[in-house]
Amino acid sequence: MDRALIISGSEKGMEIIAQFLYSYGYKNLTSTASGSEARRMAQTSDYALMIINTPLKDEFGHELSISLSEHTSAGIILLCKTDIADDVSDKVGDYGVCVVSRPMNKNLFHQSIRLVEATRSRMLGLKQENSKLLVKIDELRLISRAKCALVQHLKFTESEAHRYIEKQAMDTRSTRKEVALRILSTYEG
Repeated sequence: MDRALIISGSEKGMEIIAQFLYSYGYKNLTSTASGSEARRMAQTSDYALMIINTPLKDEFGHELSISLSEHTSAGIILLCKTDIADDVSDKVGDYGVCVVSRPMNKNLFHQSIRLVEATRSRMLGLKQENSKLLVKIDELRLISRAKCALVQHLKFTESEAHRYIEKQAMDTRSTRKEVALRILSTYEG
């Protein structure tokens, strides 16, 4: 299993959560009692799961959950008292933070972990797909710039420039991106 970070203002709460996570398969657990320390730890290590047991030593914890959701790819569960769970959920729900009320029902907590893991997995897949698309867009922009250079300097039409790049890529057994880079180094370099 991946790494998990437990952030709890209560030592007893920290132990209970650690025992549960250990039984669920998380072997690499780290813990802290303060939000500021959790922020520092999140910058230096990668965690799959972060559980915040409110209140913390230096803050309540909902601001921390928002900050962590914006700056990490970890799944985040926020534990708080039942009487404020709905209000806290309203504040953090748009950030993908799962709120579980205390006292904790083990089955509900187990389901929350599974939901957060599934959501994180889907998010990481979408992030990877987004990165691939951004690379493809950059390549298409580069090819478009090369076409413009051919149109401007060699008086090609857009379709002639397109065919030229395609043919050069086939003839030289290189990618359209490599051909575009050669064209740009010739005419823009």
